[in-house]
Amino acid sequence: MFSINNLFNNANMQCINQLGQYRVFEHQKDLSVSPYNAETAYFSAEMNVRRRQVLVELNNTSCKLQAGAMQWMLGNVSMQSGVSAGNFLGKALGAAVTGETMSKPEYTGQGYVMLEPTYKHILLVDVAQWGQIVLDDGLFLACDSTLQHKVVSRKTLSSAALGGEGLFNLSLSGQGIAVLESPVPQQELIMFNLQDDEVKIDGNMAIAWSGSLNFTVEKSSKSLIGSAVSGEGLVNVYRGTGSILMAPTA
Repeated sequence: MFSINNLFNNANMQCINQLGQYRVFEHQKDLSVSPYNAETAYFSAEMNVRRRQVLVELNNTSCKLQAGAMQWMLGNVSMQSGVSAGNFLGKALGAAVTGETMSKPEYTGQGYVMLEPTYKHILLVDVAQWGQIVLDDGLFLACDSTLQHKVVSRKTLSSAALGGEGLFNLSLSGQGIAVLESPVPQQELIMFNLQDDEVKIDGNMAIAWSGSLNFTVEKSSKSLIGSAVSGEGLVNVYRGTGSILMAPTA
């Protein structure tokens, strides 16, 4: 048996979002300050620069975390590294090309797992609604163990070299919830839903997109002169049926 004090009843720790077994807590103020950084801490809180933490409530379920993300765990919870002699090489290669950690430890049982604080914004995504979601580097934080991980590559080298999104990305598919670290809050994210259509984005501002979409890098105009005089040059083009999540202020 266990109990937790000063978490769920802590006025400074507000639960701002919840989906599935995940709850997002936000520190309303940084209370661990000194006279030398109190001013910075005050204006940080006023401008929504706050620490956020994810609490996972396991009920005979399991989740996978980015390596090093766990702060504490409580109850009958066990951890497995997810790396063995048989899959070491494949996971090492996947980590090298995506920028993610090689190990994504799996926590199973009944109890709680709290993740380390982050100043980034936390997104809770139902992956089933995407079919397959492709993530920008560094976006993955945690997910249900029911989801499948896969490294996907660009169809053309030019789309990686010129698009600024990288040649390989981590994708998730299946039934379950994914926890993502976003550079901007949910309120600033724009979602495009395409039905046999296309969207052109100037720069690598897309943070996630459907695996069903075809991604290329193309001229903003049909002619080189038109692209040059418009000041836009090359743009990232997502074409087909699916969704794109864009951070316009990143």
